[in-house]
Amino acid sequence: MMVMSNSIYLDNSATTPVAPEVLEAMTPFFQTYYGNASSLHSAGRDARMAVEGSRSLIAEYLGIAPNEIVFTSGATESDNLAVLGTALQSRTGGHIITSRVEHDAILHAVQWLETQGYDVTYLEVDEFGRVDPEAVREAIRSYTLIVSVIAGNNEIGTIQPIREIGEICKQRNVPFHTDAVQAYGKVKLPIDVIDMLSVSAHKLHGPKGVGFLYVRKGVKLTPILHGGGHESGRRSGTENVPGIVGLGEATRIAFEERELVTQRMRGFREHLIEEVLKLPGTRLNGHVIESLPHIVNFSFAAIEGESLIMKLNEHGISTSTGSACSSPNLEPSHVLVALGIPLSMAHGSLRVSTGRQTTETDIEALLKALPIVVQELRDISPFKVGG
Repeated sequence: MMVMSNSIYLDNSATTPVAPEVLEAMTPFFQTYYGNASSLHSAGRDARMAVEGSRSLIAEYLGIAPNEIVFTSGATESDNLAVLGTALQSRTGGHIITSRVEHDAILHAVQWLETQGYDVTYLEVDEFGRVDPEAVREAIRSYTLIVSVIAGNNEIGTIQPIREIGEICKQRNVPFHTDAVQAYGKVKLPIDVIDMLSVSAHKLHGPKGVGFLYVRKGVKLTPILHGGGHESGRRSGTENVPGIVGLGEATRIAFEERELVTQRMRGFREHLIEEVLKLPGTRLNGHVIESLPHIVNFSFAAIEGESLIMKLNEHGISTSTGSACSSPNLEPSHVLVALGIPLSMAHGSLRVSTGRQTTETDIEALLKALPIVVQELRDISPFKVGG
């Protein structure tokens, strides 16, 4: 049995530990109720009942119809299905609008569409990482196929003006998609102005490898996976029954505990901002108020972020420099570059993200270790703070 070497985990934006209640709900569907949800016998019907139960549960919390939920393998597939599935409805190309601070699952999908002859507008952001809704209005063309803007940024936590953007899209009859992976279950989402919404279970104490795409009734998608016509023909592939059950239970927990848990996480965030900014040569990345409750991002002058992460790891603390999906890449974060942060500071970033299990003791341990680590790294750095 593998045991984590680090006792303090503050990288919940990358993934979260599966909640005990979620694991308990999933367990019977590995060995007792293991049928294929597409089979007609009783074992298959039991599995189908579990899948549809989770679908109905999630739909109830979001205030949508169950048949508007398409289960997927997670955020990357959901994002790709939304963007590619909408774009491929047009056989003659078209126009896509997104922002400079999207997750790579969106950016790489639209970059591929560019190679296929589609036009893409990349909206700039302000110094906090926010898109101006009026920029969306101005960017929409007669042949715009979709607008995709992330709900809450996975690196800096900044919340976008989703309602304003969604209302503009609705006025112009353009489908609006949002990557809500970090926001789902933590902040209220204006589902009435959203046409498609991506979610991943492992960001809210559910299992890896499962998520869903909300697709408003009437929105047409071209499938990107072909096979047996599962999920009403929108996503082929045998349903991950244990994962879908876990996603449903994780959703229940997140929505029922949201007020209490997010209040605690926001308190941790505010405390971190107050204390960390006391260190010289430090800046906050993102919006101080209009932010997700669990994410805070700092930059430190004269320090490499990777070295900072490794030093904190030696203190038994897990953090990150940004998105785990691109962590092997030593290039500065495209999100921080979009904010106009100097490259020297962008290279020295630290993302701290809390979860349901985070305690005050965890936060205080980080605040105790961080000044020591920062000073150690600056002592050996060829650069000087303010120099």
